[in-house]
Amino acid sequence: MRAQHSRAAEALAVRVEPGGEFWGWAGRTLGAPARTATGVPAWLRLVSGPEDKASGKLWDGALDAQHAFGDLDGHRPALLAVHDAVDDGIAYRAELSVRVDDPVLSDAPILQHEAQLPDSWWNDLAGTLENVAAVDTDRVAVRQQYMDRGIPEFVGIPAPAASCWTTAHADVHWANLTEPLRLLDWEGWGMAPEGFDAATLYAYSLLQPDTAARVRAAFPVLGSPAGLAAEATVCAQLLQTVARGDNLTLEDQLRTWSEELRHR
Repeated sequence: MRAQHSRAAEALAVRVEPGGEFWGWAGRTLGAPARTATGVPAWLRLVSGPEDKASGKLWDGALDAQHAFGDLDGHRPALLAVHDAVDDGIAYRAELSVRVDDPVLSDAPILQHEAQLPDSWWNDLAGTLENVAAVDTDRVAVRQQYMDRGIPEFVGIPAPAASCWTTAHADVHWANLTEPLRLLDWEGWGMAPEGFDAATLYAYSLLQPDTAARVRAAFPVLGSPAGLAAEATVCAQLLQTVARGDNLTLEDQLRTWSEELRHR
């Protein structure tokens, strides 16, 4: 991966800066700070995968997002260039983006402390997600088939009908957010039940009651009939991860939430 990352930097005419290497899940991605030939700070991320699977929603997510959203008034790091290569049956995509120097609000998706954020940040987040929701796309983040199967299994109710489907980032958690607001990681965006992004952030805030309440205040779709399908979907998804041994610290809060949903 390091050799391919270096080749991608050369192809994109950027210089990688030492000391900031960041590895993604299972070594599938490698990112590092870089500078363009004119000295502009950037971030060079390399994604790898089998050549025959180097397509589709996750592979093209960042590029599709650039075409659909641009930089969302500065709240999304713009994608500057891509470079594709194949070596010995493995495909590599290098994505050169505007660098975000502000740290993410949490090292992990689940918030471990109350978020001390100004009202302006919450307003920016709500406005940004509203702009995302208004974009038309044929990408799919949540499938009705999953809702029909997963919600009864993990929440214990029939899948609520989604009154509206909108475009969602689909991974709005605290390790993908900064202050000032930047929303990172656009691999999985697509259509989802209305309120899906708000429900996701709420789920990852459940260990911090004040922040969870602030999420609900910022997104009144939560707790409403219109948001029930999204809330049940997110709750089911995370309870499924618990069943696999992940996100165990959220288990009690998720089961309390599922009980609330069963009585809505």
